[in-house]
Amino acid sequence: MNLRSLPQRIAPSLVIVLGIGGVVGVLIAVLSLSRGLANTLATTGREDRVIFLHADANSEVASALTRDVVLRIMDAPGIARTTDGKPLASAEMLATVNLPRREGRSLASLTVRGVAPEVLALRPEMKIVAGRLPTRGLNELLAGRAAQMRFGTLDVGQRVKLGSTQWTVVGTFTSGGGDAHEAELLADADTLLSSYRRTTLNSVIAKMANADAFQTLQKAVEDDPALAVTVTRESSYYRQHSQVFSRFLALIANLIGSIMAVGAIFAALNSMYSVVSARTLEIATLRAIGFGAGAVVVSVILESLVLALLGAAVGVLLAWLFFDGNTVSTVGGGGINNVIFHLRIGGGLIVVGVVWACVVGLIGGLLPAIRAARLPVATALRAV
Repeated sequence: MNLRSLPQRIAPSLVIVLGIGGVVGVLIAVLSLSRGLANTLATTGREDRVIFLHADANSEVASALTRDVVLRIMDAPGIARTTDGKPLASAEMLATVNLPRREGRSLASLTVRGVAPEVLALRPEMKIVAGRLPTRGLNELLAGRAAQMRFGTLDVGQRVKLGSTQWTVVGTFTSGGGDAHEAELLADADTLLSSYRRTTLNSVIAKMANADAFQTLQKAVEDDPALAVTVTRESSYYRQHSQVFSRFLALIANLIGSIMAVGAIFAALNSMYSVVSARTLEIATLRAIGFGAGAVVVSVILESLVLALLGAAVGVLLAWLFFDGNTVSTVGGGGINNVIFHLRIGGGLIVVGVVWACVVGLIGGLLPAIRAARLPVATALRAV
């Protein structure tokens, strides 16, 4: 009877549905940011690579390594070697440039990574899909596919101003199915250093000679007093930063969701109280013909939960329409370079939204249900 009479109470029902829909939509949207960023960073690092940073830095952007330090790192035992005996490693420099977005004239920041010529051997997940590698000593760039999709001046053959110098995009690459590096520009490290008039690099990325080489590298770093550096597995480095960002965004999502949920609960309370008041005669009649207080409580709560599920469906639909598949970029900061990633509204997020909706609906319907169950039958019938 409750569910069949819902169309007669369309106004208070819409208040509940739209209120809960807003909560679910915002919650899923912010959580999708957290999940998307965390997944992108978590897939960037490899177990067989390590990253060397200055001992006082916890990220690449905050690290500075002199040439002498870089040479000592390259000679450390445990680093894999090429067939001609060179260390399979890349001393890298990071810079940030502002470029116009593809969809408009507004500017957004992008990371330029100076790398060694051995970058493709060091990072086999990187594949050139158009053009070629930058030539050493020339102002040339290799653009990640995600960066090309985001910015309008990175197609092969186009020119980009970095600092005071014009650079030419000579190729396109993909990386690991869309990891953080695919949102970057690659250039020859020495040329980039010269262009920005810098003398220090940010990090050294190296491939380990074997699975047990990490302990060897750690000991070599600790035993060398001239090396004020730390060595970390690349996978651990990116996992750590992904956890920091995902926890922060999840906290923001739950904080915003909680604030909105309180408002939705009060809206549900008011609406359900008005529903109970409007159904006084109906509830009293049901009680008079033998339905107990428990049945009335279940009836009102069931109505509230049905409306909450409808609100969850609205919220999920709005989040999917406006956010699923969108491309988002982070602003450099917080210890990590710029990252471009895609939003995905998956089953896990939908379950979270539905659970939140049910909690709001349950709380919003509980007090009105208790009031309906306590309604004196004789008094209610005389009042009507």
